[in-house]
Amino acid sequence: MSQPDGNSWLDTLPKAFLTYLNGRRLDEVECIVPDLNGMSRGKAMPLNKFSPDTPIFLPISIFYQTITGQDVEMDIENQWAESDMALVPDMSTAMAVPWAKTPALQIIHDLQDLDGHPIPCAPRNVLKRVIGMYRDRGWLPIVAPELEFYLTRPNIDPNEPIQPPVGRSGRSGNSLQSYSMTAIDEYGPVIDTIYEYAEAAGLHIDSVIQEDGAGQVEFNLTHGDPLLLADQVFYFKRIIREAALKNGMFATFMAKPMRDQPGSAMHIHQSVVDIENGKNIFSADDGSASDLFRYFIGGTQKYLREIMPFIAPNVNSYRRFEGADNSSAPTNTGWGYDNRATGLRVPNSGAQDRRLENRVVGVDANPYLAIAASLACGYLGMVNGLEPSAPAASELDEEQESTFFIPGTFDEALRIFADANEVHQVMGDDFCQLYAAVKCEEMRLFHREISPWERQHLLLNV
Repeated sequence: MSQPDGNSWLDTLPKAFLTYLNGRRLDEVECIVPDLNGMSRGKAMPLNKFSPDTPIFLPISIFYQTITGQDVEMDIENQWAESDMALVPDMSTAMAVPWAKTPALQIIHDLQDLDGHPIPCAPRNVLKRVIGMYRDRGWLPIVAPELEFYLTRPNIDPNEPIQPPVGRSGRSGNSLQSYSMTAIDEYGPVIDTIYEYAEAAGLHIDSVIQEDGAGQVEFNLTHGDPLLLADQVFYFKRIIREAALKNGMFATFMAKPMRDQPGSAMHIHQSVVDIENGKNIFSADDGSASDLFRYFIGGTQKYLREIMPFIAPNVNSYRRFEGADNSSAPTNTGWGYDNRATGLRVPNSGAQDRRLENRVVGVDANPYLAIAASLACGYLGMVNGLEPSAPAASELDEEQESTFFIPGTFDEALRIFADANEVHQVMGDDFCQLYAAVKCEEMRLFHREISPWERQHLLLNV
């Protein structure tokens, strides 16, 4: 492969990218970072303008905006001086942009100030901070996310309800087809494109299944390092959206895109290994559950309510927990062995694979912040020696549901988060204040809107 002078770094790129390039000339490099919502921000440039050693800059104000793009006034000195952040490429994240018309490379960057210090409000740095706290104790957290999402008909008018997609049979998608291979085949071209894009990007899918909803699909990712898996989720969301668009559909990661269909989760399986010997610290030498495993569960139970703005970060997130048709979306912090009625599930496994599955997380969450927050709960449980409740052997009764409740609205979740001092210390006080300010402004903007329901039922009836 011929390269312009000074671009010898191209030869060090992952094998999957070189296979994708296949001797063609690289045209463009995308320098990207995840924002507070887990979406891509950054700059694209011709190859001859990019070098891993040449600084690239973005204003820090990209973290001062709501999901609508509104700027949020905060108590930050010289907030609107819009100081620059330096983008530092993590070359291990370099991978193809398979949907690009000409060969393109995308690279996730870390963010630093001009003195080389990590930017505290960058989601990737928040996750690194939490992982670092584990490492300081000789622990290495391991996670495996499961991504649920919907394929839908293109929704051009936001005033119109979202509709299930039309598959190869020409019929609209049906709900309650969980694990149906026929249902997966209905959207075969989209699934094939996702696999094609993932292969070009060097990403691996552990399995794919049809979920309960009409057009609802789940991808499971192989377990590994939390930063690596957060990067993969970040990339996969973009890949899935682009694959759907190529096939005339939308892919949405809204927690609850359709009123009468189940919501979409991002279940996170979590375990912790000893850095020195690689053993799962959740298991004792005799294979039984360890004290640290109990404490991890206890911490997750205690602090889960406090991290809801990270794992259910939008007003729509709480729609997922409403209604009898959403029995698969747990509304509690109870735990149990192989019990999907609880928010925290211990799957069947051997001693080395013992883990806790957090089933409350919505797929609309920023993967860096959701993983960081979920691990923060377990960390606080282990260092503080917090005992869990008794495991639930079946569905929770009314008394248990009221004991282990989670917030029912985003407003309530934000009120609880405001006093979550220990969580703030782990995630970073300044970051938590900024995040809360942005999310509170989003709630204010939402409450100003007049919904179709109000126009339908109140316009002439009150």
